[in-house]
Amino acid sequence: MNVITQKALPRRTFLRGVGATLALPLLDAMIPASTAWAKTPLKPVRRLGFVFMPMGCDQSRWFPPGDTLDELSPILASLAPVKEQVSVVSNMELLSAYPGSHATSNSSFLSAAKAKLTESTDYYLGTTVDQVAAKHIGQATQLPSLELAMDLLQVVGQCDNGYACVYQNNLSWSSPTTPLPAEAHPRIVFESLFGEGGTIAERRAALRKKASLLDAFTDDLSRLQRNLGPGDRAKVGQYLDTVREVERRIQKAEVDAADHPVRDLERPVGVPAAYADHARLMFDLQVLAMQGDVTRVITFQLARETSNRTYPEIGVPDPHHPLSHHGNDPAKIERMSKINAFHVSLFAEYLAKLKATPEGEGTLLDHSLILYGSGIGNPNIHDHSNLPIILAGGKSTGLKGNRHIKYAKPTPLANLHLTLLDKVGVNLDQFADSNGKANEVFEPVAI
Repeated sequence: MNVITQKALPRRTFLRGVGATLALPLLDAMIPASTAWAKTPLKPVRRLGFVFMPMGCDQSRWFPPGDTLDELSPILASLAPVKEQVSVVSNMELLSAYPGSHATSNSSFLSAAKAKLTESTDYYLGTTVDQVAAKHIGQATQLPSLELAMDLLQVVGQCDNGYACVYQNNLSWSSPTTPLPAEAHPRIVFESLFGEGGTIAERRAALRKKASLLDAFTDDLSRLQRNLGPGDRAKVGQYLDTVREVERRIQKAEVDAADHPVRDLERPVGVPAAYADHARLMFDLQVLAMQGDVTRVITFQLARETSNRTYPEIGVPDPHHPLSHHGNDPAKIERMSKINAFHVSLFAEYLAKLKATPEGEGTLLDHSLILYGSGIGNPNIHDHSNLPIILAGGKSTGLKGNRHIKYAKPTPLANLHLTLLDKVGVNLDQFADSNGKANEVFEPVAI
């Protein structure tokens, strides 16, 4: 376990307590002593993330005016602190999403496949890009992939122009007939990462027995810390502080829900009342999942298509979906753009946290590629061209940051998906309707 004895701590080391397991971040002690100071660093973990924004955007306020991000558009202004690791891509399209609908926007975003028109259970789509990647890079981790959302309840039946609701509920499909449900409850996500699960009653009983998840690991932590160098002890301490903070916020949300039974009558215990607090907690759980290498593939749906969520915290009391069908009303467009900017600001905070979290020779962001966007361009007409697309990542991925990449003609989003797969070592000739790779987004780098 230490460099003096030439023994390395395995990367897949877990601390095990009663009813819980805790993965560790990448430590110096996990690098074999014979190579710890070699010129070639430990090969970085490749990670893919996908964040879905519903119902397109105000395109006039989305795209930067130039070829760089030195001057950001109003909606993207919050990306300024991380612009060197971000590229905006315009003129990408999803032909498979036509004829235009909200259901096909959601379903084709990661599949680039045409959804079967059905209101019943004979739905059919395609395997999504995240699941293709998970089959390749997810087998060495506790969870091959992690599917998250913000909507607590699944809708059923027919949701949009003859399409079954399953197309709007689920971003990820492990096969054309197998949608993967996303989890929006922070406590359940937390325990899927660090606990052994159980029923809701069992989880609540376990919580009453211990003030913190980390209490279950006291003995293992003490032994581990004695065998680590100062740098690794600091890394472990920071990681555990973050785990404690996330757990504290979940527990506070549970107390708040219990103290306000009328306000939260139908809200599952442990979900923050404010959208931003809920979203930040879900993003923080993603940081923890990456830091502990619990999973390397994550999808996150900020809201499903046709969401009628309101955003009073930013001065928009109007439901999102009706605003997206603005009829070119300037006031409605402006309120919709506020929602767009709000969503992007939460994504920017997430990127900043990844950038601030050390890992190996760089940071979590250095070893990740994260695609943010929507399957709709102009929501007023259900258009699936000139999609709002952001790609973020670090230097080890080869991403060229601080750029606005404008394709001269409409280009399949599948081209970018195919390239992302290539970056994590999945070499395919084609993905869905791709007609090439988006190599111009990257510079050559060793994989």
